[in-house]
Amino acid sequence: MSTELCWKRLRKEADTLKPRHLSELLADPQRFDRLSVRHDGLLLDFSRQRLTTETLEQLIDLAEAAELRPAIEALLDGAPVNLTEQRAALHTALRAPEGTKLKLDGKDVIAGVQQTLQAMERLVAQLHRGQWRGYAGEAIDTVVNIGVGGSDLGPLMACQALEEFTPDSARGIDLHFVSSMDGSQLSGLLSWLNPATTLFVISSKSFTTIDTLANAATARQWLVDASGLDAEVINAHHFIGITANPTKASQWGIPTSNQLLFWDWTGGRYSLWSGIGLPIALAIGMSGFRQLLAGAHSMDRHFREAPFTGNLPVLLALVGIWNINLLDIHAHAILPYDGRLARLPAYLEQLEMESNGKSVRIDGSDCSERTCPVLWGEIGPNAQHAFYQLLHQGTEQVMCDFIVPARRYVGQSQPLQEQHRLALANCLAQARVLALGDKALSEEQTRDAPPWKRYRGNQPSTAILLDELTPYSLGSLIALYEHKVYVQSVIWGINPFDQWGVELGKKMATELLEALEGDADPARFDCATRGLLERINRLGKAAEPRKG
Repeated sequence: MSTELCWKRLRKEADTLKPRHLSELLADPQRFDRLSVRHDGLLLDFSRQRLTTETLEQLIDLAEAAELRPAIEALLDGAPVNLTEQRAALHTALRAPEGTKLKLDGKDVIAGVQQTLQAMERLVAQLHRGQWRGYAGEAIDTVVNIGVGGSDLGPLMACQALEEFTPDSARGIDLHFVSSMDGSQLSGLLSWLNPATTLFVISSKSFTTIDTLANAATARQWLVDASGLDAEVINAHHFIGITANPTKASQWGIPTSNQLLFWDWTGGRYSLWSGIGLPIALAIGMSGFRQLLAGAHSMDRHFREAPFTGNLPVLLALVGIWNINLLDIHAHAILPYDGRLARLPAYLEQLEMESNGKSVRIDGSDCSERTCPVLWGEIGPNAQHAFYQLLHQGTEQVMCDFIVPARRYVGQSQPLQEQHRLALANCLAQARVLALGDKALSEEQTRDAPPWKRYRGNQPSTAILLDELTPYSLGSLIALYEHKVYVQSVIWGINPFDQWGVELGKKMATELLEALEGDADPARFDCATRGLLERINRLGKAAEPRKG
């Protein structure tokens, strides 16, 4: 069956289902059993989606018509699926177990990955044992990760999510993250950190990212001023570089012995599995980091091997396609009901919108279908007191992902266990009311309710239930979303691994920096930009101290 015919059938299916309310669909007592799937400690419940098992069958037909199965094989086998940059996207190789074989351009990729992991292990052990010394001979007790985008969002998210898994050996290391280009985060840290015991990790794939290097230069000057030593000495004792461009890292001054390398086939938003994950390994130990990799690898194998009818990433992606392209829902809320996952929405915002925020297909033609929705989110209890009003009674249709662990605080105090049950109750209640609306209430509660106390419901959601949050399950969860993004890109016919819009912004910022520093003529810019440049420069001159 052709993709055109599949889309035609799905549009007819959507016309049939659009008038039906979720309350009607949920009246089927077998619905949960039919529309929930499990793998390795993760359960996905699609029963609150506005579809049927027949809808899923038609969506799977679309996936097969789009040749999804060979596309999955191409991704995992190292084919150049990033066509605009003519390279592979082998983040899955970063979590493949030792002994796996995968050659790219005649070289064993996995052997290189294992070498980096071994180098990471040596660095982590050195820091945990207090054997990395600063310029004054004192043990390093503070590590500051300087990065932006995937070099910040992934490690920060994982470190926060897995904080309780910190081993005793890591408790002597304080971790901080700096990403803002204006220096506000860094200046606050430098005001109280001890330069003699602080190590900076510069995380940059290209080692040319201006905001990252600006923060790094500020940190180095702070160390030089505090120590009175040359930059070369400071670089050796207080900087680690994690990059795919060792030449640039060396030019900046990072000794080769202080570099962790990864490869150009690792996209920034997929890089937490690489040396970029050093902060995670420092926080939870290499054993914990390897569990994170193992959980992701389990999802990789499931993605490759499971039939589409029970394939978690494929089904999650197809349900998204259904909502976006057939039900015209273009907003997506990520709602974790666990404070440890506070940074997950921000991480997924980059993963999805930087990957699939495209309007041009791989062949250069305009996309005929809508692509990535606007994605945002917040910890569920906070969101309930913020934007849930829009979800319950607003004019926008929104699809939601509720993410929660079933178990927490096992063997700990009763009050903490009660708090987790409260979080579970709120999660289930919100998903129920968003689906059913007024029908979740008794007839007595709704009989005389005024319009402003009525709830339409019919907001679709997926519940993602983790048995519990561990390094392993977090790895599986992140890989689940990575593969979901890829499946959708295949069906839309776009490349999820480039980000030319991001590159344009970087280039334009460089040109405007030259104008702000007086090295470029403002006349080359549009009138709005010229007006702001003139105002900024005028204020800057007025702030300069007067001579004499």
